[in-house]
Amino acid sequence: MPEALWIALPFVAALGSGALSFIVARGRMKVKLAQERREQDKVRLELFLQVRSARERARAAEMEAGRKALDEVLSEIHVEERHFIREAVSGSERRQCLVLQERVCFRNTPLTHWIERELQTGDRPDPGLRLLPAAGRQKRPAEIPPVRKSRPRLR
Repeated sequence: MPEALWIALPFVAALGSGALSFIVARGRMKVKLAQERREQDKVRLELFLQVRSARERARAAEMEAGRKALDEVLSEIHVEERHFIREAVSGSERRQCLVLQERVCFRNTPLTHWIERELQTGDRPDPGLRLLPAAGRQKRPAEIPPVRKSRPRLR
């Protein structure tokens, strides 16, 4: 029996050292795997932050472009104003009123009709304003037909 023990002892030692080296290698692999996962998490977090900041910059750039476009459009909308004195003669009575007209335009295209307001003035007209004939001869803006653009017919 002692001879069999001496023969089996190197196999048992080899088996034990193999099991021990397997356990140590497995431990090292777990440590390396944990380190790789930590690095991977850091890279994922960095990538996520970069994507989020890129999206925020893109959204901010879109909003800025939208604001600039809106400002450009709004800068091209203006109100045209004109005023004159209208003299209305009815029988022996003579009345003068200041007529203020306004309309909203985009570039040179009117968006609304003329909106008219009349303010009663005294008998003396302002020299800087034009005198127009009596209101009966003046066409009112509501009576002026709108301009219609015709489309070319395709054949």
